[in-house]
Amino acid sequence: MEAETGSETYLDVLATAEAWRTGGRDVAIATVMETWGSAPRPVGSHLVVDADGNFEGSVSGGCVEGAVVAEAVDVIGDGKARMLEFGVADETAWRVGLSCGGRIRVYVEKLD
Repeated sequence: MEAETGSETYLDVLATAEAWRTGGRDVAIATVMETWGSAPRPVGSHLVVDADGNFEGSVSGGCVEGAVVAEAVDVIGDGKARMLEFGVADETAWRVGLSCGGRIRVYVEKLD
């Protein structure tokens, strides 16, 4: 069972990214870069996504994961990294479920 917090989880997600790349999958990784207020996951949390939308890890404890996965699939397709920001005052955040009162900034990049 994977721990919710701690370096083991981060290492597991990065090991998954490496295994998927070695297995021939196109992969993107999302990383929490900044948080403000009440944020569900700490800076440095990772989510790895393949071109089919399979994912492992977490950048938001589930509340914006779907939006990040969709953006990651786009990043894999066009190769252009993106900085995403979700916050309680942001209309997008309410739509995807980040109502915890904080904001997060997530960087999504394709792994080559």
